[in-house]
Amino acid sequence: MSFPLGAHVDSVNPLADAEAIGANIVQLFVGDPQGWKKPATLSEGGAEALRQAAADAGVQLVVHAPYVLNVASLNNRVRIPSRKLLQQWVDEAAAIGAMGVVVHGGHVTAKDDPAVGFDNWRKCIDGLKLPVPIFIENTAGGGYAMARHEEAIERLWEAISTSDNIDQVGFCLDTCHAHAGGLDLDGLVGRIKAITGRIDLVHLNDSRDAAGSGADRHANLGEGFIDPDELVGVVRDAAAPTILETPGGALEHLADLKWLLERL
Repeated sequence: MSFPLGAHVDSVNPLADAEAIGANIVQLFVGDPQGWKKPATLSEGGAEALRQAAADAGVQLVVHAPYVLNVASLNNRVRIPSRKLLQQWVDEAAAIGAMGVVVHGGHVTAKDDPAVGFDNWRKCIDGLKLPVPIFIENTAGGGYAMARHEEAIERLWEAISTSDNIDQVGFCLDTCHAHAGGLDLDGLVGRIKAITGRIDLVHLNDSRDAAGSGADRHANLGEGFIDPDELVGVVRDAAAPTILETPGGALEHLADLKWLLERL
């Protein structure tokens, strides 16, 4: 198996968590995931110390952007701060030597024209400086989401494909989000790659809720509603770095990794 496996880990001691589960890749926050403050790496010694320690340990880092970001929004008081904060998180991710920044696709409201939301994404990408790439992640819920349904992802990629920065924009496929969003996981990797040309990261999560529920509630592998063969199939087909965002800490993540490796 040529792709790295890991989990979302503690922001203060990410490499200790990586060692505890034997991971060669981990995802972390570099600030408050629910807030608008400028990020600052939380581990001891700051960004440069984490960059060096991760390199010494042979552990790749991925940053997840805050959940509050919505660069698609037609509301200036949301969209403009979102763009600014995303740039700050990209800069901090570069400082720690991360491979990229995962960011949710965002949404518009029922009264908005979705085409404006897709174009807002293009404008955002045009304006970003991207020393590391961003990976747009499919989302679980919302009828007016930019990256829930395959048709929306296709419209999003059509909009952003004209940006000069498109080479620095990838895709993160979340299995729980796909299942909850009503997507068929069987063959999904191929269908997404046909749209985006790439899958840079997999978020491997089972789903606490039924298909199409719209609920972003992760479950440990084999304990939710997703067919185990389809979960493994996504990992095998994508052959991309894979991150668990399943409930629990090191013990639970070790069990999930064991579950996956036995089936791969």
